Amino acid sequence: MASCIICGKKKITGNNVSHANNKTKRQLLPNLQKTRIATAKGTKRAYVCTRCLRTGVVRKVV
Repeated sequence: MASCIICGKKKITGNNVSHANNKTKRQLLPNLQKTRIATAKGTKRAYVCTRCLRTGVVRKVV
């Protein structure tokens, strides 16, 4: 699984906890988008989380 190149967000593991307090493993996945972004060397395709896109840390290229 990929991770955000800006903030480093990636999948984390946790537990599903039932009403009977049974615990099973689960994965919590970030909302990553493969977008074209502007860098100092030009444009490049990268995985960026939506939080970084929304706050304007990364500029999308059309």
